[in-house]
Amino acid sequence: MTDDAQATLRPTATTDAPDTVRKFLFALAEQDFDTFESLAAPDLVWQNVGLPSIRGRSRIMKMLRRGEGKFGFLVKFHRIAASDERLREERTGTDERLREERTGTDGRLREERTGAGATVLTERTDALVFGKLRLQFWVCGTFELNDAGQVTLWRDYFDYADFLIKAPLRALAGLVVPSLRPTF
Repeated sequence: MTDDAQATLRPTATTDAPDTVRKFLFALAEQDFDTFESLAAPDLVWQNVGLPSIRGRSRIMKMLRRGEGKFGFLVKFHRIAASDERLREERTGTDERLREERTGTDGRLREERTGAGATVLTERTDALVFGKLRLQFWVCGTFELNDAGQVTLWRDYFDYADFLIKAPLRALAGLVVPSLRPTF
């Protein structure tokens, strides 16, 4: 073995972030609230766009634990991607002195360390299960993680017509005709 041997590569926060988000949502699906809570930052914000935000891990945990056993949650990931927000291109300024500070000798903008963690984007199908009734709908989610690898923001976007009209109609049809029951 020579001194030129390649050092062992460690995964970066960016490569760990999608796994963290998967564990986070799968823990919710399994009602493993201890794991879910360990992956949530104390200042977690849960936003379903168009509805009021829920702020704070303790409030979110209290709400989830109250629903334990009353309904189920399932998730299927279609796509997941991460971006390390610590490296972000700076905005160009009009002040020449600031422009010089922001650019390197090659004239390209320097990357800035913001101190923020990774951002994970998901495309997935979620299902809320109430007994035999299964409401299944498409969701796009944004998750922000802090430097400790905990989720600080969980923001979901979905089509309200799909959630409030189409999903219930599909679910009711599935109750009447089991072969129409939504599945992943």
